[in-house]
Amino acid sequence: MTETDFWVALFPLNTILFPDGVLPLRVFETRYVDMVRDCMKSGAPFGVIGIKSGQETGAAAEPFTVGTLASITEWDMPEFGVLLIQTRGGQRFRIEETRLLPNQLLEARVTLMNADEPVDGGTALPVCAKVLRVVMDDLLERSRAERGAEFINPFAEPFRLDDAAWVANRWCEMLPIELEEKQRLLEMTDAAARLQCVQDYLEENGVL
Repeated sequence: MTETDFWVALFPLNTILFPDGVLPLRVFETRYVDMVRDCMKSGAPFGVIGIKSGQETGAAAEPFTVGTLASITEWDMPEFGVLLIQTRGGQRFRIEETRLLPNQLLEARVTLMNADEPVDGGTALPVCAKVLRVVMDDLLERSRAERGAEFINPFAEPFRLDDAAWVANRWCEMLPIELEEKQRLLEMTDAAARLQCVQDYLEENGVL
């Protein structure tokens, strides 16, 4: 295997993690508690990947083929057997093959996908970035007021509002669209095209 071809533990979820996204998780199944502990000990990431078929709990679900590496940034154990972790999305990966461990933990041999290169977002970037800034400010203000000391920033800094991929990814996390559609956006290799899809959605729904 090469440096971009390696095995990683998978955490199939009914959510899609995008690069630089913030994802809090409540982990209680033994297989995933053990996985998180191993990752914390080794400093290794795990793979967050959307569920194509199956459930988050119980028997191993069938995942999509593209996911995102997740690094643990904070953790807490409020009660025995339950871990609360904060994760941040890293690079996207593509599954080459999977194997199921005896404890029903799914592992995959993955190949890293190229990171989104800086691109000219065209006319979509300033429009989508401006509205995103307003939405983020509103969410942050309301969340701080409602949660106080328990506030968790859902947006990892620094905010890169001049980056088409970053702006597109933050919108993709928030858009009220089906999991399959978010997965399609995650798999797109052209950040400018992903941002254009976001602009089209915002225009169609009267946000722009």
